Amino acid sequence: RICVITLAEAHPLLQNGKTITSINYQISANCSRLQNKVSGKSKRGAQFLTELAPLCRISSSDGEEYTVYSCIRGRLIEVNENILSNPAILQEKPSTEGYIAVVLPKFEESKSITQGLLTQKEYEEVLLKRLNSSSLN
Repeated sequence: RICVITLAEAHPLLQNGKTITSINYQISANCSRLQNKVSGKSKRGAQFLTELAPLCRISSSDGEEYTVYSCIRGRLIEVNENILSNPAILQEKPSTEGYIAVVLPKFEESKSITQGLLTQKEYEEVLLKRLNSSSLN
């Protein structure tokens, strides 16, 4: 029932041989994802996220900055502090050690969230369509 947030295979940071220079969990002056303190079975103290809530900002050596969003509603269970000291694992192992965060959706919403997910094949078809439409322009 938990959701592990990672960079998609097609994310620009994983495509263009970019170098990640920094990862920042400080979302605003008053909000840092690093201050998320969760305790107990009911996950008290966890920050609540909406689909549009930013999780972190990632800067690359070419000056680009990417904001990674939660994309699901739920409680922020954990952020991956290991990527702060070793940002390269975001690119080297994006779907395992290079995860960004762990989010726990509300129990009653978890079924609709998982039903809305794409299979690997559907995701690849979306990327193919996107690639074909951008090459036509």
